[in-house]
Amino acid sequence: MSLQVKQLSKYYQQQKALDGVSFTAQPGQVLGFLGPNGAGKSTTMKIAAGYLYPDEGDVLVDGISVIRYPQEVSRIVGYLPEHNPLYLEMYVREFLGFVAGLYRIKGTQAKSNIQQVIEACGLGPEQHKKIGALSKGYRQRVGLAKALVHDPEVIILDEPTSGLDPNQLVDIRQLIQEISKEKTLILSTHVMQEVEALCDKVVIIHQGKVVAQDLLSNLKSEDTNAILYLETQEQLAEEWFAQMDGCHSFRMLEEGYYQLKASNVSLLRKEIMILIQEKSLTLLSLRQEERNLESIFRQLTSVQK
Repeated sequence: MSLQVKQLSKYYQQQKALDGVSFTAQPGQVLGFLGPNGAGKSTTMKIAAGYLYPDEGDVLVDGISVIRYPQEVSRIVGYLPEHNPLYLEMYVREFLGFVAGLYRIKGTQAKSNIQQVIEACGLGPEQHKKIGALSKGYRQRVGLAKALVHDPEVIILDEPTSGLDPNQLVDIRQLIQEISKEKTLILSTHVMQEVEALCDKVVIIHQGKVVAQDLLSNLKSEDTNAILYLETQEQLAEEWFAQMDGCHSFRMLEEGYYQLKASNVSLLRKEIMILIQEKSLTLLSLRQEERNLESIFRQLTSVQK
């Protein structure tokens, strides 16, 4: 069951929080939804979960409009918001029973669902405690169980590992990987290592617009816009690099040390080596910045500052 976000726009007074955001999440694939603070991530996820209306656009879950049929869609979508709202005076099992009731799940089916999410989220030892007595990590697990108790086909998780210790992180990551095999799962997080460990596809949003969306493997393997660092004994002239077909930009970081953005990294390397020979320069080092998700994210979200 896919989730399709179509041309979402949202205004807060004069500020445009979302500007034509579109992407698709597919079953069996974890989609990582990334962006700096204020980029529009939580707004998009609230709209996708039916908690907020857009000014323009729509979200389709298995072809059903979240905007036109919010109650119908709510039965097949599970949502864990960034600020995890819980009834602190309720006991864990009691709270999950209450949530199941909201989805009209009762009797043996409710008991079965509740037991499954308690076991899946590692809440067994805490199930008879008040939520207010739990640590932040266990409260986060309760929030995740709440999002799963009605066995939704689409799961939207906004910062699901916030406040978890390293051991809990491993458990929740394993749970996310397990449930994503048969579900459509969207994950928003600031932790790049988490995205690299869990996500198949990545959507990056900046200033309300999608600036990248692709399989993570494709994003990391792109050869364009690479960054090279060049160190020489001699001082280099900017005009030398302006004539290079493989060079997009050039700047001196300090004397003898330069940063070059490549439009074609293979060609730029060749052009640099030709320059070194022609000018009889002393090359001390030439290295390429490692292309990982963090460097891609920095590059894409610093362009329009």
